[in-house]
Amino acid sequence: MNPKNVGTIENPDGYGKVGNPVCGDLMEMYIKVKDDIITDIKFKTFGCGSAIATSSMVTEMAKGMHIDKALEITRSDVATELDGLPPQKMHCSNLAADALHEAIKNYKSKKK
Repeated sequence: MNPKNVGTIENPDGYGKVGNPVCGDLMEMYIKVKDDIITDIKFKTFGCGSAIATSSMVTEMAKGMHIDKALEITRSDVATELDGLPPQKMHCSNLAADALHEAIKNYKSKKK
């Protein structure tokens, strides 16, 4: 009911965008990184309440985490942190984790 970390980050170190054409959900994730630690993270999600909840939870889980550890966050981790999701909404948690992973991959590609 009260999502955290909603918004964008100007000049993010990493950016990820994922969507599900079946349900129409779209998630964008922005990260700031220092010494490979996620220091700030924001999201914009266009979708159902479950999609917004999972995006918010992923940002809370990943903030302060090393990028390699954040890449290990799975959809079941997100669902567990939210005390479960209805089976038909599990794809939402998958999208949230995917958006985070895309933002980290984008960050890593810039470091090369």
